[in-house]
Amino acid sequence: MRIKKGDKVKVISGKDKGVVSVVMRSLPQAQRVVVEKVAIAKKAQRPTRENPSGGIMNIEKPIHVSTVMLVCPKCDQPTRLGMRVEAGKKVRTCKKCGKDID
Repeated sequence: MRIKKGDKVKVISGKDKGVVSVVMRSLPQAQRVVVEKVAIAKKAQRPTRENPSGGIMNIEKPIHVSTVMLVCPKCDQPTRLGMRVEAGKKVRTCKKCGKDID
C-alpha cells in the first residue's frame, strides 16, 4: 500500500467525495485507511473509566484505499504515486510534478 499514516488525501468517491483530510491509521492487510472526519458512524458506547457517562459516540470507519488519492505536498494536487529505488530504499514520487514525497 502506498498511502501511509499522516498523508494528506482527497476522497474521490462515496458519500464524502471531495473531502481533503489526513490519514489517521493505515490497515495494509485489509487494504483500508482511516481518514479524519470521513465515513463517520455512530457507535453505542458503554460507560467506562475513561468515559463514565457512555452514550452514542461518533467514530471514523475504515474506507478502501482505492477511494482516496494522495495530495502532493509540493504541487498541492491529487496525484498518483510512482516508486523508485534510491540508494537501496524505495522513494515515493509524484506523477504530476515528479518531486519526491518522502
